[in-house]
Amino acid sequence: MPPSVISGNPTHPPVAEREPQVTTLHGETRQDDYAWLRRKDDPHVRAYLEAENAWADACMQGSEALQSGLYDEMLARIQQTDLSVPYRRGEWLYYTRTEEGRQYAFHCRRHRTMDAPEQVLLDVNALAEGHTFMALGSYEVSPDGSLLAYSTDGNGYRQYQLHVKNLVTGELQPCTAERVTSVAWSADGRTLFYVQEDAVSKRSHRLYRHELGGADHVLVYEEPDERFDVYVGATRSGEWIVQTRASHTTSEVCLLDASTPEGEWKRVAPRVQDREYYVDHRGGEFYIRANDKGRNFRIVTAPVATPGEEHWTELVPHREAVMLTGLDCFAGHLVWTERERALPHIVVMDLATRTVRRVEFDEAAYAVGPGANEEFSSTTFRYGYQSFVTPPSVYDLDLDSLNSELRKRTEVLGGWNADRYVLERIEAVAPDGVRVPVTVLAHRDTPRDGSAPCLLYAYGSYGMASNVLFSTARFSLVDRGMVYALAHIRGGGDLGKAWHDAGRMGSKMNTFTDFIACAEDLCARRWTSPDRLVAQGGSAGGLLMGAVTNLRPDLFHAILSQVPFVDCINTMLDESLPLTVSEFEEWGNPKVAEQYAWLRSYSPYDNLAARDYPAILVKTSLNDSQVGYWEPAKYVARLRALKTDTRPLLFKCNMGAGHGGASGRYDALREIAFDYAWILAQVGLAEAKPRA
Repeated sequence: MPPSVISGNPTHPPVAEREPQVTTLHGETRQDDYAWLRRKDDPHVRAYLEAENAWADACMQGSEALQSGLYDEMLARIQQTDLSVPYRRGEWLYYTRTEEGRQYAFHCRRHRTMDAPEQVLLDVNALAEGHTFMALGSYEVSPDGSLLAYSTDGNGYRQYQLHVKNLVTGELQPCTAERVTSVAWSADGRTLFYVQEDAVSKRSHRLYRHELGGADHVLVYEEPDERFDVYVGATRSGEWIVQTRASHTTSEVCLLDASTPEGEWKRVAPRVQDREYYVDHRGGEFYIRANDKGRNFRIVTAPVATPGEEHWTELVPHREAVMLTGLDCFAGHLVWTERERALPHIVVMDLATRTVRRVEFDEAAYAVGPGANEEFSSTTFRYGYQSFVTPPSVYDLDLDSLNSELRKRTEVLGGWNADRYVLERIEAVAPDGVRVPVTVLAHRDTPRDGSAPCLLYAYGSYGMASNVLFSTARFSLVDRGMVYALAHIRGGGDLGKAWHDAGRMGSKMNTFTDFIACAEDLCARRWTSPDRLVAQGGSAGGLLMGAVTNLRPDLFHAILSQVPFVDCINTMLDESLPLTVSEFEEWGNPKVAEQYAWLRSYSPYDNLAARDYPAILVKTSLNDSQVGYWEPAKYVARLRALKTDTRPLLFKCNMGAGHGGASGRYDALREIAFDYAWILAQVGLAEAKPRA
C-alpha cells in the first residue's frame, strides 16, 4: 500500500494537472481546485479513484469478518430460488423466477396454464456474460405474443440498446437501435414505436416508427424544448398509442389509432405551462388525470372524437388534501391511486353505477400500488402491498366485491418474525410549524432512553414519495439494536403537489430544515441522541446529506452519502450534462441571479468550511449518468482539505456500475454488507450480535 494512501491522503496527479478552474458568476469569483477530476479518460483521474478505493479498503481492514457475516446473515433470509406470481396476457401466463447462485432473473411464460411447458424468453444471466453490469429496460411483448421488444444496459450508464426477439423461433430480429428509453407495439404487432435519447444530454427527444422487416426507421416527432422528454406506450385497451411529452411541471399528450400506425396523431389538449395531464382509454372516451383545476389533480372524461379541454367532463373533483397519483381503466371499472396524510390508497369506481369505494389498510404506515394488470376486460385488479414489517405481498382485488385475495407473500427465512418489531408513525414540527411525518421501525426490546443508535433516511425531491418499503437486509441493523427512521420531508410527494412545491426552487431549504427537525424530534422522543445518529441519503438525497452536514454537523455522528448530487452550481451551469436543462424547474438556473442565490445557499460543495464534520462514507459509480462520479470525488477532495477533525472520511467508487450500484443481486448484497459494517462500526456495534 503506497504511504500516501495509508496516511489518508490519496495520491494526486502532478501539480501541473491540477490547475484550478476560476470563473466569475454574478460578481462572485469561484475557484474550483478539483475541476480536473471530471476528466474521466485521464489516467491520473482513474489512479486517483483507485487510490481512494484502496484507502477506503485499508480503513475497513479488520471488518472483513463482519462484512462476511452480515452478507451471510442477509442472504440467509432470502428465498434464493423463487417464482413471481404469474400474470395473464392473452393466452399466456408471464412470470419471472430466480435460481440459487444466479445473479439475475429468468423471464418466462407458459401457455394458458402453469402446467404447460416453460418458455424462457430472456435469461438475464446469459445477457450479463462479459459485462460487469446488466440491466433490463423496456420489456414489451407484441399483442399476438410472437415478438418481444426489450432493451439492455451493459455498463450502468442507463444507455439502453433495443432488441427484438422472435418468440416462436427464438431468433433475434435485425431491428436494433441505440439509446432507447420506451417502446410500444401497433395493434397488429408489425410496427414498433420507440423513443431515442440524445447521446450527450440523454434527453428522450425523438420518436421513431419502424415496420419490422423493413429498413426504414421513420422519425415521427422530435421535441425541440430541452425541458421536455418524450415517452411512448399503449393503452390497456390496446386501441391507442400514447405519446406523452412532459417536463417536471408541464405535459401534453398525442394519440394514434393503434390499428393505423402510419396515421395521424391526435393531440388531446395543447401544452400550457404548469398544467399536467395524462390519458387512458375506455370505449368511446378518454379518461384524463389533470391538474388544471388544482395541483393535486382531478379526473375528467372526453369523447374520443373531440378530446379537447372544452369537452372535458369532471368525474372526480380536485381535493386539497388528497393527491391523485395514478389512473387505470378497465372495461367495467376505473381504479386510481391517491395519497392522503402521507398514506397511499386504492380507489375503485364501478362505471355502471358510479359507486366509489376505497380499499382500507390497517397498518400505521405502508406502501401499496398497482401490479401487473394487462387484461382490459379483467374484473380483478392486482396490487402490491408491503411495509417495514410486512414482506412484499401480491393481492388480487375483486373489483365488484372489493375482497382481496393474497396470492403470494415473499417468504423471509432464518426464523424472522414480524411480531418482534414495532412500526410507528410520528410527526416532527419544522421551524415554520409544518408537521413532517416520520415512520419508525425498531425491535420491541430496543430501549427508548436515548441510548439506541438510529439510521435516519430521506430523499425529498422531484415530488417523489418516500415509500415505506420492506427490506430483509435492514433487520441486520434493527436486530442489533438500531432504530430505523424514514423522514417524509418536503420536496417529496408524500403529501401531494404542494408538499413538492414547498421543497423545490426558492423553497428548497425547507427540505433540509425538515430533515433536521426530524432528527431533533427523534432525539427529543429519546429514540436516539446526536452521538448515536447516522443519516443516509442517495442522489438528490445525497444533496440532502451534504446540505444538512454543513448546516448542523453537530447533530449527526455519521453520514452515508450515496451517489450524491453535491456540486450543484457547476452541474447546473453545464447544459451539456444529462438532466441539467430539464431540472431548471426543480433547482433553478444559476445563470439567473436570484436562482443562483438559492443554489449558493445550500450547494454542499460550495458551502464546505474549516470545521469538524461527522464520520462520512461517500459512494459513487464511474458510469453514473445521473450524478457524475466527479461530483462526490470533488466533494471528498475539498472536504479532506478543509475538515478540522480526525473522524474517518471514506470514498468508494464502483468502477463498473452506474447510479444504482451493482446490478447483480449478490453483488448488491455485498455492497450493503460493506455499508452496514461501516455504520455498525461508527455506532459501536461492530461486535454486537443480532437479537434472537
